[in-house]
Amino acid sequence: MKPMLVIEDLHVRVEGKDVLRGLALAVPKGEVHAIMGPNGSGKSTLAHVLAGREGYEVVSGRVLLDGEEILGLAPEERAARGLFLGFQHPVEVPGVGNLSFLQSAVNAQRKARGEPELDAWDFLARAREMAQKMGLTEATLSRGLNEGFSGGEKKRNEILQMQLLAPRLAVLDEIDSGLDVDALKAVAEGINAMRTPERSFLLITHYARLLALVPPDRVHVLMDGRIVRTGGPELAHEIEARGYDWLRAEAA
Repeated sequence: MKPMLVIEDLHVRVEGKDVLRGLALAVPKGEVHAIMGPNGSGKSTLAHVLAGREGYEVVSGRVLLDGEEILGLAPEERAARGLFLGFQHPVEVPGVGNLSFLQSAVNAQRKARGEPELDAWDFLARAREMAQKMGLTEATLSRGLNEGFSGGEKKRNEILQMQLLAPRLAVLDEIDSGLDVDALKAVAEGINAMRTPERSFLLITHYARLLALVPPDRVHVLMDGRIVRTGGPELAHEIEARGYDWLRAEAA
């Protein structure tokens, strides 16, 4: 299967500190890959580098999205090419309506791809239908972006954004953190509904509970800025049971 995402020997420095140290990874088209690892291993750094966030110095390496180098592209250009980042801590943006933000984001991407923009009625109908499936109320769509949202509502809203934008590669950074059982199930169902042979996912998580609901094709363990172990879904359960010390000892 042709890779959707290829990362080659990626070295990244943050505030003078080497965080990613030769990370290499390939995610084939249509597959779900999980990244696990202890705190400080570089998981969120990887997500932000892929999205093009400022403050991360790429020292060397390449990142290819469907064969195209993206490290030199602005964040909005990466998004237009089909990359989506779901944040661990979605920010509140008072004064910016949730629905207006979503419509602007969708139409900006459609315009960048040469597709016709959705008018207000078509978009509203689509957004309402998807929001209802995610357990989000009409009032949630009408409020400011993430303003006053609970943790679960913020994460459901991130999945709603992903569904409306329909990316080729979705990078979800600890989308399961802080969720109760119902919210986790809704988020997992939203992800599974998006799985197709043409779309790939990179799930960054600490826990196997998300991966029990969204079965990954491969699990990678990131430690000290490198992938130190790759395996099937059973690797996540082994980590849940044994922690990371045994892998740290092997890597040393």
